[in-house]
Amino acid sequence: MFEDELEKLVAQRRLRHLRCIESGTGGVVTLNGRRVILMASNDYLGLANDARLKQAAITATERFGVGSGASRLISGTMAPHQLLEAALAKFKGAEAALVFGAGYLANIGLIPVLIGAGGLILADRLCHASLIDGCRLSGAELRVFRHGETAHLASLLAKRSARRPTLIVTDGVFSMDGDLAPLPDLVDLTERYGARLFVDDAHGTGVLGTHGRGTLEHFGLEERVPFHMGTLSKALGTSGAYVTGPESLIRYLVNTARSFIYTTAPPPSTAAAAQAALEIVQSDPGRRARLWKNRERLASGLAALGYRLAASRSAILPVLIGDTEKTVRLADRLLELGVYAPAIRPPTVPRGTSRIRLTVTSEHAVEHLDSVVAAFRQAGQEHGLI
Repeated sequence: MFEDELEKLVAQRRLRHLRCIESGTGGVVTLNGRRVILMASNDYLGLANDARLKQAAITATERFGVGSGASRLISGTMAPHQLLEAALAKFKGAEAALVFGAGYLANIGLIPVLIGAGGLILADRLCHASLIDGCRLSGAELRVFRHGETAHLASLLAKRSARRPTLIVTDGVFSMDGDLAPLPDLVDLTERYGARLFVDDAHGTGVLGTHGRGTLEHFGLEERVPFHMGTLSKALGTSGAYVTGPESLIRYLVNTARSFIYTTAPPPSTAAAAQAALEIVQSDPGRRARLWKNRERLASGLAALGYRLAASRSAILPVLIGDTEKTVRLADRLLELGVYAPAIRPPTVPRGTSRIRLTVTSEHAVEHLDSVVAAFRQAGQEHGLI
C-alpha cells in the first residue's frame, strides 16, 4: 500500500532510516559495532550519562516504581514531579512551573490555551514544527513573518485590528540554524502593539545566559517576558518539557491543556534525574565554559577549511551544502571516517539548504574535535566541496 510513496522518497533522497546507538550517549558512541564521534546529540552539557543523574533516577525508581500509572490529574502526580516543578520555578525566577511529557506536548497544549478562534498568531517562518502544529490546533489565524525580520512583523502588527488578540511565536534558539531570535525587538513590538510573546527556549535552557537560564537571561529580558517553555531533553540530559510563569497560568494549564490532562505522567525517575541536572547546571558553570570553548574550536576549524557555516550563535553548527545528494554523500563519507553527523534535508529544512548539522557538547575532547575537522577535510576534498 505504501510502496509507491516510499519509492518517491527514495528518488528524492528523502528516505530516512533509524540508526541504533548501542551504547550510552556521549562524545563517542557505538554504532553498528564501531566507535564513532557523535556530533548529532543535543546533550550539550553531557548530563545524559552523568552518574549523579543515574543515581537520582535509580533512587526514585526504587521508591516510586518505573511508571506513574496515570495522568497527573488522576493519580499520576508524585513527589518527584512536584519537586522538579518547584526547582524549575526557583531556577527561572517564576511563580510556578508545569512539566509536560515532551516539548511537542507542551507546545500543542499551551498555544491553544493562549489563543483561540478569532485570534491572530504571527510566527517566525523557521519555527519548530511543534510550534506550528500548536498554532494550527488553536483555531486562530496563522500568519508567518520572514525569519528574524522584525520590520516585516511590525508591518503585520500594524495592519491588524488593535483589539484583536495576537500571539507572537518564536524559538529562542532555532534548532536547524543555531541562530537566536531577535528577542529584544520582539519584546518591544509585543509591548508596543499589546500582543503576547511565546518563546520556545528548548535549545537555550542550560546553555545560554550567565547562569544557564536560557535565551531570555542572555538578552536580559526575564522581567519582561512573563512565561515561556523549554525542554528537559537537551542540556538537562533527560526528557520532557516545562512551562514557567505566573501561578494563575500554571493552574489554568492544569485545567485546560489537553496534552497535559490526557497524557500519562512522566516516569518519576525522569523527574528526579531532571532535578539533579538542574542542580548541576547551577553548581558547575565550568561545563558551559567548556561547551563554548569547544564550539569555537570546531567552528574555527571548519571555517578555515572553507566550509560555509550558518550564522549560528549557539552550540548548533550547521555546515551548509545546499544540494541534497551532495549532503547525503558527505554524511555517508563522514560516517565511514568515524564521525556520525547525519544529513539534514527537506522537508526538515527548506529546499536548497541541505546541511550537516553539528552539535557540540562540553564533553567532547580536543582530539575529538580535531578528528572531526580532519574528517571534513578529507571528505570535502574527495567530493569537491572544498
